[in-house]
Amino acid sequence: MKFPKTAVPISEADPSQGPDRSPAFVYRCLKSVFKTLIPLATAILIVSPAIAQDAASILEKADAIRFPREAFQVEVSVTSTTSNGDEYRKFRILSKGNENTIIQTVEPASERGQILLMRSRDLWVFLPTVSQPVRLSLAQRLTGQVANGDLARANFSGDYTPKLLRTEQIDGASYHVLELTAVDRGVTYSRVIYWVQASNGAPHKAEFYSLSDKLLKTCVYDQYKTLGGRLRPTRLIMQDALKQGEQSVLEYDAMRLRELPDKIFTKEYLKKVE
Repeated sequence: MKFPKTAVPISEADPSQGPDRSPAFVYRCLKSVFKTLIPLATAILIVSPAIAQDAASILEKADAIRFPREAFQVEVSVTSTTSNGDEYRKFRILSKGNENTIIQTVEPASERGQILLMRSRDLWVFLPTVSQPVRLSLAQRLTGQVANGDLARANFSGDYTPKLLRTEQIDGASYHVLELTAVDRGVTYSRVIYWVQASNGAPHKAEFYSLSDKLLKTCVYDQYKTLGGRLRPTRLIMQDALKQGEQSVLEYDAMRLRELPDKIFTKEYLKKVE
C-alpha cells in the first residue's frame, strides 16, 4: 500500500490506493459495530425473562388442565402390563394444592387400608399391620410404571424449572416443547421433556429422565373428557423405556371438588381418613 508523501485528510483519501486502515477509519467501524450490538444485547436481556415467563405460564396452564387448583377427590384405576402378567390397582386420591395428598388403596381387597400421605415432598405409607408410618421416596415405584410421585404430586409447577426449547408440528398441530429441570433431588424425576399443545395448553406427552439423564419412561395424555368441570385427559399411558412392552395405563374417573381440612393431612389422622 502506497502512502502519500504529504498528509491528506481522511475524507480526501483516494480509495483506489487500497483499503483504508487509518485510525479514524477503524474508529468509525468500531463505533458502527457497537451501535448495532448494544441494542441487540439490550433486546436479548429484555426478551430472555419474557421467554422464561412464557415457559412458566405454559406449564401452569397445563397443570390446571390436568387437575383442579382447588381441593379435590378422584378415583384412579391402574392396569400394568409386565413380564409377570397384568396387575390391577385402584386408588382414591384426596389432594389439596400441590403440597398435600392422600392416596388410599381401594383394590385389591387384600391391600385395602394402605394409605400414602404426602406433605410438601415428604411421603409416608401407613400399613394396617404396622403401628408407625414408614418414610418413602417419591421416585419409588408404587405399581407397574407408576412412581409414588406420579400420583402424590399432581402438578409440575412446584417441582421443576421450565425452559421453552422449541415448537414442533405433530399431526398438523403445533406443540410447545418444554424442558423441566428438577428444583432439587427430592422430586420424582431429575428432568422431564414435556409437549403441550400451543392452541389450548393441553398436555400431550412427556419423557421422564433419571439423575444420570437416562430415559426411564414416556407418558401419553389422551382420552380428553369433561372431568371435574372441565376438559381433561382421563387416560395416561406410561411406557417403560428400558423394558419393551411393559406399561401402565392410568384411568381417572369420578373427580369432584371437595372441602378438605388441613388436619386430615397428618400422620396422626391417617387411621381416621374415610
